[in-house]
Amino acid sequence: MSRNGLVKFCSPRRKPNMVRIWMNHWFSTAYNIVNLIKQDDPEFFVIGSNENVGSPIRTVCDEWYHEPTLKDDTYVDYCVEFCREHHVDVFLPRRGMLDISKHIQRFASIGTKVMVDDYSLISVLNHKNEAYELFKKEGIGIVPEYRMVTTTEQFCRGYSELKEQYKQVCFKFVKDEGGKSFRLIDNSRTGYATLFKKQTTRMTYDAAVAALSEKETFPPIMLMPYLPNEEISVDCLKTNSGIIMIPRVKGATRVEAIRYNPDILATCQRFFERIPLEMPCNIQFKYLEGIPYMLEVNTRMSGGVQMACLGSGINIPNIAVNKLLGIDKHWTNNYEEKQVSHIEIPVVI
Repeated sequence: MSRNGLVKFCSPRRKPNMVRIWMNHWFSTAYNIVNLIKQDDPEFFVIGSNENVGSPIRTVCDEWYHEPTLKDDTYVDYCVEFCREHHVDVFLPRRGMLDISKHIQRFASIGTKVMVDDYSLISVLNHKNEAYELFKKEGIGIVPEYRMVTTTEQFCRGYSELKEQYKQVCFKFVKDEGGKSFRLIDNSRTGYATLFKKQTTRMTYDAAVAALSEKETFPPIMLMPYLPNEEISVDCLKTNSGIIMIPRVKGATRVEAIRYNPDILATCQRFFERIPLEMPCNIQFKYLEGIPYMLEVNTRMSGGVQMACLGSGINIPNIAVNKLLGIDKHWTNNYEEKQVSHIEIPVVI
């Protein structure tokens, strides 16, 4: 066990002057991000850590630790100490990203560069209603109509207003990750036919009201029209050679299409002109009746960034790490449209 309380699982021989990169608790597809970081710079030394001892990411890291369960500033303290103890040159935070961004100077003072943008920017972008108001103010794209509610009465009123204009309405808690609280209100989900359909993201209006009525007030929920058409996920990174923008059209299958829609690219370009993000991000759109609505901006690399990299030939994770190190990596995009898919592969943990 190291001095900061993290359980150490492996410690290969270190080489002098090796760039040491730490990825804290990420989702499992970060397995691909680690591989991409090392693909063009195999000498990079990647340290991984996770609350989940069995995370598959450990199989591609050079050094691995089991993280303790901590929150807020206490977790930031651990991160600073971890970087100091393990001589981390580049820190790619996923867990605690917002709190870490508040204390960026603490990391800078010990020589660690952190792949996170300024707190004043990402705190807004990570709160969906504040982000929508910013997009409207700056004239960035088109955002859906929405209602913010914290009581059952407000929920009922907001649903009624939106239902007058749109066929379907959905909602989720503002503080949500991975869409866990997302629900589509579907009043047809009753009876025998429902036994043959997945119910995880659908519920009736009455069921939603009954669930919310258990609380006098609840954390903010965003009600908005359901956008049933194509979902576009754009993996982006600002560089000295221009802005990398790789749009992926996502569907119900594992096949994604790399498609360079001019309207999508123009909106992303406008975003970077108005919002000076320097680190990798992911901008999401969804279509309704031919209109691309801007849904959100994730201020980190997406879980599917490897699909964009494979389809375009542009290694976003590696370019981003080198950018933090002050190195401009050459990249080109021929804007060739492709279809990309993925398969599950077994790994021994």
